Amino acid sequence: MNEEKSSNDYVIRVFGNPAQIDAAQWNALLAAQPSATPFMRHEYLLALHDSGSASPETGWTAQFIAIFVIEGRAEVLAAAAPLYLKDHSYGEYVFDWAWADAYQRHGLAYYPKLLCAVPFTPVPGPRLLTRDDALRARLLQAMQHLAREAGLSSAHLLFLDEADQHAAQAAGWMMRNTVQFHWTNREGPPYADFGDFLASMQRDKRRKIGQERRKVLEAGISFIARTGTDITPDDWDFFYRCYTLTYRSHHSTPYLTRDFFARVAAAMTEHWLLFIAERGGKRIAASLIALDPQRGNAFGRYWGATEPVDCLHFEACYYQPLAWCIANGYRRFEGGAQGEHKMARGLLPVATASAHWLAHPQFARAVADFLHRESHAVEGYLDELVERRPFKAVPP
Repeated sequence: MNEEKSSNDYVIRVFGNPAQIDAAQWNALLAAQPSATPFMRHEYLLALHDSGSASPETGWTAQFIAIFVIEGRAEVLAAAAPLYLKDHSYGEYVFDWAWADAYQRHGLAYYPKLLCAVPFTPVPGPRLLTRDDALRARLLQAMQHLAREAGLSSAHLLFLDEADQHAAQAAGWMMRNTVQFHWTNREGPPYADFGDFLASMQRDKRRKIGQERRKVLEAGISFIARTGTDITPDDWDFFYRCYTLTYRSHHSTPYLTRDFFARVAAAMTEHWLLFIAERGGKRIAASLIALDPQRGNAFGRYWGATEPVDCLHFEACYYQPLAWCIANGYRRFEGGAQGEHKMARGLLPVATASAHWLAHPQFARAVADFLHRESHAVEGYLDELVERRPFKAVPP
């Protein structure tokens, strides 16, 4: 799908390697997006590619699309998006296995499909990096053109910000919502400390968190928090061992290679926070958090332990990060995909969005009908969750 389309004022190109797109221009487009996250940085996407984590061998064939405007005699990057040809639906967190199965049962090929996403990273944010809404619409048109020209079944955009959602809806793409759980610091005066945060919760939730934290403390566990250059190569090695153990416990294989973490540690040093759990001087667990220091956002990513300790997961993945966020003035902590149990720890439900285009008219109608019914179920689920908020009622 090495494609080039041009007019008098712009050129559209498709690249099989993100390294072929200028990193500074890509990151400048990203910085202009209000909801930017570190996961759309050129360095992060390039690390996924160069480490072999997201590669043709793993079913992710890069087809990054870029629109260049002609300014004088120069071509300047004006819009771009991370596209992949996908041979499967692993590592996406928006599940379309039933769609693929329906295609197969009717003798049609669902794969490969065209996907606009950050591999293995269900974090909402911009996917269509543009100067303006007109270029955003043009990117969507170009994606559909690529899918049609290659005879692909479909194109998909995952975990979109509001601007991308509006553009996709206007272009006639089918919208889908899922639910995640995020923590947001208190408006007005932020929480003074973790105790202040606990005091805002209902009594039974507060008691439960206290019991869970005491179990970890009574087990003799203490934590070290390290950021940036304070995270040593040995720390990264230990974390990666824990990360692989999590997958092993689920009889699965890690998506990300050790080389990927080496690359992002070097290229995006300021974006990482590592918690290491120790007992008697021995390290037994680690959790990795991604940081956006500029916007005050944190993202729970990966964890693992070398031995089981009751409630250690909650402490390493929620309570330690939340305490750190409060102490360091962060305004938001995203706990990752799914997990209704996060509500009892102070993370509240939010709707996340994806957009889908299917080439086959009959299947498109069937999926649209399914998504219409599913959307009502998701709305009802969100309403139910809101009624179960773990915080004290605010006086009228």
